[in-house]
Amino acid sequence: MRRLVRETRLDPAQFILPLFVCPGEGIKREIGSMPDNYQMSVDQVVKECAEVQSLGIGGVILFGLPEAKDEAASGAYGEDGIVQTALRAIRRETPKLLIVTDVCNCEYTSHGHCGFVKDGDVDNDTTLQWLAKTALSHARAGADIVAPSDMMDGRVGAIRQTLDANGFEKTAILAYAAKFASVFYGPFREAAESTPQFGDRRSYQMDPANGREAMKEIAFDLEEGADMIMVKPALPYLDLICQARERFDVPIAAYQVSGEYSMIMAAVRNGWLEYERAMMETLTSITRAGAGIILTYFSKPAARLLG
Repeated sequence: MRRLVRETRLDPAQFILPLFVCPGEGIKREIGSMPDNYQMSVDQVVKECAEVQSLGIGGVILFGLPEAKDEAASGAYGEDGIVQTALRAIRRETPKLLIVTDVCNCEYTSHGHCGFVKDGDVDNDTTLQWLAKTALSHARAGADIVAPSDMMDGRVGAIRQTLDANGFEKTAILAYAAKFASVFYGPFREAAESTPQFGDRRSYQMDPANGREAMKEIAFDLEEGADMIMVKPALPYLDLICQARERFDVPIAAYQVSGEYSMIMAAVRNGWLEYERAMMETLTSITRAGAGIILTYFSKPAARLLG
């Protein structure tokens, strides 16, 4: 009877699994702060994607770890970049799998910031050119959705204009519209090897105290051409997911980020929480708040449980 009258339901099709792609072959290196998640070479990512598809999971989002980094983030938009190479390989083996790509520069710059650094600060307008080039290269390699995560002003418009001008009108944009300067990104920075070498990212990521500003940022991205929007992180910002759902009639995603995952896994491994219940309760709360899409490192175990 509880199942019959349940108001909020989960489906594997609403999950997107983040994957970290690294150079080499036969590599599957566990991330210390994120148990059961790995840095994987392209051949291993292809195998992972086949399993993702078999579980009915909605798709994957790719993050790249380049062979080398430089001040111009050239590995992000090079045609032979790690994400571009992975895209083509995945497309050959699992052509029907939905593939999202993270469009940012922090993994590719030698200083770890999300854009061109000028006089010790990130230059917004120069960074837009890099982001547009990266998004276009991803679309050419086979991405279904590009997801700019940098939080530069105007990046959605720049990407949309570039994609349309090159015949990729159907490539969708999932904008990290309300991305906060959060403490919960720590484990991800180990996974993506993207820790800033100086300062922090508060000048372009949002203040966690500002909810009204988040609604403005979402509106700006939609005006510039975003097809769907994201709130990141998820659990500390359930109220903003709910507000966004009430105000904007577009698909809404939420990213259950690395720190959220690692907290739960640490408590589980210490015997303080029950694994399956903690996983499913948090995913249910994100869905209940209004997110129809959840980027989560729990995608595979949750899909198996639901199946």
